[in-house]
Amino acid sequence: MSRRTERLNYLIRDEISELIRRNIKDPRLSCFITVTSVDTSADLSYAKVYISVMGSQEEKVKAMEGLTSASRFIYRELRGRLSLKHTPQLVFCKDDSIERGSHVLQLINEISSCKESDVEH
Repeated sequence: MSRRTERLNYLIRDEISELIRRNIKDPRLSCFITVTSVDTSADLSYAKVYISVMGSQEEKVKAMEGLTSASRFIYRELRGRLSLKHTPQLVFCKDDSIERGSHVLQLINEISSCKESDVEH
């Protein structure tokens, strides 16, 4: 990945995060949503936007529906905010990496506490 594409990914991620937090009033997006990363294609024609949603499975589904519904608005806003010749089309993808990491940490803590209790006995 080129340095330019990397900078563009960070810029798009920050702008979309800001738009979700301040400009989109969809009640489906009221849960805790994080834009974890953006992966722009080499020709800059599209960008995969990875989203992490904290909440129940139903909230996650509704949040992804809300983002898909708001994708045109987000695209138009990005086009106005970024000084690019071509603004990439956005594709929203669910990112479960934060949840998986949390689960792994929980398992490590359980193993550690089991080992500590074995040492005491």
